[in-house]
Amino acid sequence: MKLRPLVAEALGTALLVFFGAGTATLCFGFKVTGTSVAAGVVMTALAFGLVLLVLVYGIGPISGCHVNPAVTMGFLAAKRIALTDAVGYWVAQVVGGIAGAAGLYGVVHSTPLYHASVGLGANGYGASSIIGANAAGAFVAEVVLTFVFVFVILAVTRRASNATVAGITIGLALTLVHLIGIPIDGTSVNPARSLGPALFVGGSALSQLWVFLVAPLAGGVLSALAYHFFYPKGEEEAGVEPAPEEQAA
Repeated sequence: MKLRPLVAEALGTALLVFFGAGTATLCFGFKVTGTSVAAGVVMTALAFGLVLLVLVYGIGPISGCHVNPAVTMGFLAAKRIALTDAVGYWVAQVVGGIAGAAGLYGVVHSTPLYHASVGLGANGYGASSIIGANAAGAFVAEVVLTFVFVFVILAVTRRASNATVAGITIGLALTLVHLIGIPIDGTSVNPARSLGPALFVGGSALSQLWVFLVAPLAGGVLSALAYHFFYPKGEEEAGVEPAPEEQAA
């Protein structure tokens, strides 16, 4: 596999973690939005959605801008990427996720306001959940949210779709799942995004990490099954069935 797509995936994942988890850290760790949980949720959701939107147009032509092992899993299960390429992407994404978290840690650790409870936007359930969701609730939420997110990506990146608006759709999809997911468990839908911060935060973020590794990958597989059901002809299938008169013509 060529080096450029791997570097693009690593860089993209690093930037996603730095900007997305960084905004979450500012909102919920440093309380830059004050006591308003809603403001923190919206600000963080927009940060994740906007950085992905930008990355889709920036590195999408190079690597497809998966920047997420669950997305790569969905593409693999949908037979739109080879296993060897998928493994390369996973390695690059994990490296990028850790690098992005390291950069974020270096920035926030430089301030006297930093303390261990800041969290670096790490995911969690139980005491780490805004609503106190347990492990089962977090697991189900991650499967559902990842399913929706990856299915949208698979659908809008077909060759029959409009590539011009794909980035906007994908960015909005990530924003959407964060709006509901942040109060539940901080929203992962991306194992690399969860792994990086957890390695630096440790504690419950690390012990609970399994949910945010397994559930998004399961959601990615389910999205591929739905993709094959709704688009049995794969990438070439048109989004709208032609009208009867058009078929006759």
